[in-house]
Amino acid sequence: MMKYSKATNYALHTMVFLTNMPKGKSMNVETLADMQKLSPTYLSKILTKLVKAGLIESNPGVNGGYRISKRPQEISFLDVIYAIEGQTTLFSCSSDHEDSFHNEGCLIEQVMVDAENNMKEELSKKFIIDIAHEIDKK
Repeated sequence: MMKYSKATNYALHTMVFLTNMPKGKSMNVETLADMQKLSPTYLSKILTKLVKAGLIESNPGVNGGYRISKRPQEISFLDVIYAIEGQTTLFSCSSDHEDSFHNEGCLIEQVMVDAENNMKEELSKKFIIDIAHEIDKK
């Protein structure tokens, strides 16, 4: 089973929290961190990546905080994962072997790349807003 970092887990939860905020409202890092039982310093690093990816924006000031910066219907799980993990592949064959097992473009790698592409396609079809609405109903 593939495993994403804890930062991705917290980023996905943060995006759901922010999506459920009333339009135009912001949430400060302390509140977001408290909701997830995290240190504000750790969550700030995650939030910075989400800001750089254009998924959220930071509003300074007394009533400032973080809020979704684009239409929530456009933010997929894959967008959030890429913001935190980057867009590197999960698997690559070791290319330092000269035997027949590792040549021909590494057939094992092709299987893994195909599976990863299927996963990416599925995650690109799942949107944060759908989960946010489900949570909001509870």
